[in-house]
Amino acid sequence: MNHISRGYILECCVDSVESALAAAAGGANRLELCSNLIIGGTSPSLALFHQVRQQVDIPVNVLLRPRFGDFLYTPYELDILKEEVAMFREAGADGVVIGCLTADGELDRAAMEKLLELRGSMNVTLHRAFDVSRDPYRTLQECIDMNIQTILTSGQKNSCMEGCDLIASLHEKAEGRIDIMAGAGVNASVIREMLPKVPLRSFHMSGKKTLDSGMLYRKQGVSMGLSSLSEFEIWRTDSSKIKEAQEVLSSFWGEK
Repeated sequence: MNHISRGYILECCVDSVESALAAAAGGANRLELCSNLIIGGTSPSLALFHQVRQQVDIPVNVLLRPRFGDFLYTPYELDILKEEVAMFREAGADGVVIGCLTADGELDRAAMEKLLELRGSMNVTLHRAFDVSRDPYRTLQECIDMNIQTILTSGQKNSCMEGCDLIASLHEKAEGRIDIMAGAGVNASVIREMLPKVPLRSFHMSGKKTLDSGMLYRKQGVSMGLSSLSEFEIWRTDSSKIKEAQEVLSSFWGEK
C-alpha cells in the first residue's frame, strides 16, 4: 500500500541505506534522504540516492541544503542547489525538499522560483526554513502561490508539540491547498497527542537510535569535526519506532 492509498504520509528522514531499509520495514511510506542528519541534514550524494533507490520501493524525496547554518544563500550556493535539483530530477527522485530566505527573513521568491523551474514533475517541500521565516502566514500563502506541495514545520518552535497551536492554525488556513507536515520531536506518543488537536495527515520523523561504533581501536583526543560529538556513535533509524508511529496513524485514520 503506498502513501497515497493509505491517506496519510509517515515520512522518515534518513542518511544511510541501513536507515532507509529500517524505515521501510517499520512502515514509513516516504523517505526524506539527506546526509549529515546529526547537523540537521545536508544534500546527499548521488551514489547514496542510487543505493537507496535500489533497496527500497517507497517514494524518496531529497533534501537539498549545501551546508549547515542559515538559509541565506550566496550566488554560488544557489547555483549548486539548481544543479542538484536538475541532477536528482534526472536521477528519478520523487521530490525535493528546499528553502531559501532573504536577509530579512522572508521567503526568497526569486531564488525559489529559479529552483522550481527545474523541478519537472517532482513534488516540492519547503523545509524548516519556514520555521525561521518572519511571517508564517505570508510564507504559507507564497508557497501556495508557487505550487509547493508541502510545508515541513515545527510551528516555529524547537518541537512540533511546542508549536502545535501554530501548526493547527496553518492547517486550518491552508484549506487543503497545501499539505502541512509536522516535524521535530515526532514519535508515536507525540502523534497520538497531536491528532485530536489538529487532524494532520503528514508527519516527519527520524526515529533514530544511537549505535556504538564497531571500532575496537579508538584514538583519543582527535576530533574529525565538532569536539562535542563522539566519533564512535552512529545514528540509525529504529524500525520499531517507525512501526509504533505508523500504527497510531493507521488507527486514527481508520486504516486496516
